[in-house]
Amino acid sequence: MISKNFTITDTTDGLPNPRRIWAVVAASLALIMSVLDANIINVVLPTLSREFGTSPSTTIWVMNAYQLAITVSLLSFSSLGDIYGYHKVFLSGVAVFCVTSLICALSSSFWMLTISRVLQGFGASAITSVNTAQLRTIYPRKYLGRGLGISAMVVAVSAVAGPSVASAILSFGSWHWLFAINIPLGLLALIMGLLYLPHKEKRQDRKFDKISAIANALTFGLLIYSMEGFAHHESRDYLILQIVVLLLAGYYYIRRQLHQTSPLLPVDLLKIPIFSLSVCTSICSFTAQMLALVSIPFFLQNTLGRTEIATGLLLTPWPVATLFTAPLAGYLVERIHAGILGCAGMLIFALGLYLLSHLSSSPTDSEIIWRMLICGIGFGLFQTPNNSTIMASAPVNRSGGASGMIGTARLLGQTLGSTLVALLFSLVTQQNGAIVCLWFAASFALIAAIVSCMRLSQQMPIKRQMETNSK
Repeated sequence: MISKNFTITDTTDGLPNPRRIWAVVAASLALIMSVLDANIINVVLPTLSREFGTSPSTTIWVMNAYQLAITVSLLSFSSLGDIYGYHKVFLSGVAVFCVTSLICALSSSFWMLTISRVLQGFGASAITSVNTAQLRTIYPRKYLGRGLGISAMVVAVSAVAGPSVASAILSFGSWHWLFAINIPLGLLALIMGLLYLPHKEKRQDRKFDKISAIANALTFGLLIYSMEGFAHHESRDYLILQIVVLLLAGYYYIRRQLHQTSPLLPVDLLKIPIFSLSVCTSICSFTAQMLALVSIPFFLQNTLGRTEIATGLLLTPWPVATLFTAPLAGYLVERIHAGILGCAGMLIFALGLYLLSHLSSSPTDSEIIWRMLICGIGFGLFQTPNNSTIMASAPVNRSGGASGMIGTARLLGQTLGSTLVALLFSLVTQQNGAIVCLWFAASFALIAAIVSCMRLSQQMPIKRQMETNSK
């Protein structure tokens, strides 16, 4: 039976300094790579399209293949982390990520690169699935909120820093170096993780639910593949077949999870109102983010005639603004309700996206930059409090499930966003498609703001934890 009464307690006292610092660096370094690689390729999508002779909507599969692999396996890796230890799952993910990054760098065809990205996605999934849960073994209880804030900041910045990092790498090398750079960084994270991450972890005495893992992969895989099929105008009969199988697999999957004491998909946690609302807000926000980040490079290069490097530089203000705003948001969430911060952040984000959609036909660099700054400020103000709220609202023994839901929500949003870009690009011209994508992005940001406001009736779990710890 699933318990409806959740208590938030923590018995860990974390790691001592300086080991704690090095453990955080190792975890953050791997997380940066895994999140960054979701969209580092965005800037060169037009180049890949020309080099491999593929259409823009087909080329987007280089990015979607990575996200698809993570989405179908992330909750399974979260469960494996609870059973076998976050340390083992994390380091295994880093090792796989390094090897597959090398294969990506050596790819000589579109399909070789796409398949390599799928394998790379499995490595990234193992990293991101347990990263947040690991923080509860790294940080002392009284500093847990700070640790969650740092992790959320790393994710928020990394999720939008891809084009900027790509621009820097492309200034001295080809697109192959976008993946080759992961190898030394991944090896460093692996060595530091072996040395400093906690080895002794409280594990759950249960078997891995293989049937649920298969049902999970089928459900999320078919969901994303159906969306992609719709975007690429596959035959109606084939789409109907996919949807029917999706509904059957999804129904069986959910029914099975409702009868599990430790479900793969944390449906029991979704019964916590502030948890479920925060997850929904996260999906909408990342959908808006990806709609913008995928479409803007096409607009800047193909319509405005900017180079790859210039495109990356023009997108840089976004992650820079997020970098400065996210720590401030982590500080404010201890004093201001996450619903208020989330609503304010998404409204600012929507404003920035709206202003980007109304750029003139020949905008100056400064006109683009200050609009990017507004987008970055809004997203940074939102994401850190939202992720911290998700983790803080879950019981400690379900840290793996909560961490997995953070990643799943982000990836579902990113996949939905990139799929919508492919659909819109197939319906309208690239020039108009980018503008329409920005309109859709602003709409999703507004929806996220509304959902965030719905959390105001719920007590902040972070504040509740602080009150408990002070007694």
